[in-house]
Amino acid sequence: MAVDESVISKLEKLAKLKLTDLERKEMQDDLDKMLNMVDKLSEVNTEGVAPLVYMHEERNILRVDSISNVLDREIGLKNAPKRVKSYFAVPKVIQK
Repeated sequence: MAVDESVISKLEKLAKLKLTDLERKEMQDDLDKMLNMVDKLSEVNTEGVAPLVYMHEERNILRVDSISNVLDREIGLKNAPKRVKSYFAVPKVIQK
């Protein structure tokens, strides 16, 4: 794909930019370089290479959640300075 003035104008319109002639030329040169790099990557022989899913071989090992050492609600609220029903009551910290 060739990057010409029409492509630059379309990108300029889509990105809502106002480019100078020099900036258009620089953008065209940069896009040409990027496309050439991608073309060069397509020359690499990838026959028999599996797609990369993770950047490393480590896997996330998750443990099973299990309930243990449960504190009774009444015991937990026993030393609360202030409570409303079965909840801790705390001062309001968010103001409108």
